[in-house]
Amino acid sequence: MPHINIKHFRVELSAAQKDELVQALSSIVQKTFACPDGAVSIALEPVAPEEWRQRVYHPELELRKELLCKTPKY
Repeated sequence: MPHINIKHFRVELSAAQKDELVQALSSIVQKTFACPDGAVSIALEPVAPEEWRQRVYHPELELRKELLCKTPKY
């Protein structure tokens, strides 16, 4: 614990970009939850734009809106 799963439209990230993202997220999560680096897991999950509503928007934003800490403006 904790686990972060970032669902996103497909974008090509270089190894350096991916490493920078993972390090930044991991660092703030470790600090906030007072946990060691080895406890943090992060996944990047590309989702096709035509599948976004069905796979992400409806099940995770509409049906679980009470869990959202930041609501999108779309």
